[in-house]
Amino acid sequence: MADTTLLAHSDVTAAVDDRHWRVLLQSLRATFSTPDFSTAAAFVARIAAAADEANHHPDVVLRWGQVTVTTSSHDAGGLTQRDVDLAATVTAIADELGVPGDTPLSSMLEIAVDALDIPAVRPFWAAVFGYDVRNGDDLVDPAGIGPSIWFQQMDAPRPQRNRIHFDVIVGHDQAEARVAAAIAAGGHLVSDERAPAFWVLADSEGNEVCVCTWQARGNS
Repeated sequence: MADTTLLAHSDVTAAVDDRHWRVLLQSLRATFSTPDFSTAAAFVARIAAAADEANHHPDVVLRWGQVTVTTSSHDAGGLTQRDVDLAATVTAIADELGVPGDTPLSSMLEIAVDALDIPAVRPFWAAVFGYDVRNGDDLVDPAGIGPSIWFQQMDAPRPQRNRIHFDVIVGHDQAEARVAAAIAAGGHLVSDERAPAFWVLADSEGNEVCVCTWQARGNS
């Protein structure tokens, strides 16, 4: 039987090779730069064989010059030793092929919808995106490509602020630079009260976005 013991995100961060891997909430992700498409394809083939052997399968996205590997123990709802072990295997393959990591490219995007009646609005968003419901609440792209959508409970109407915002999930060591870059590009800080879990930023017209990390959360 597969080990479903959840690991603290701090323990996973300490256990994996930081040249490649970053914890992004409930997932572990690495982005690698490849010199050509054949090297990338060979890298993916080696990962696939190792995943079959371990019976633990990551999501792998192959693009020109780039391979992104994301692993999570879906049966456990987070990260387990299986993910740490798979990360070590992928790192070994990358080193053997001479494929370097590019950690600033390892990030995730989620869309947050604030709603007074979540069960009433969730079917609309599922239908318009063509998404599936996960764990009875969040919406996910069945193709595994688009950002997930989650719903935040509102207690009262809030016409003075936007009710849909983006969550940009980055490595814990990338967050402050991302926040600084956004402010330098014309945005402003709305709140850092919950940092380093998340910073709330807004553009010059008040449209909000959160830069998020795994830190200062329940499984940190």
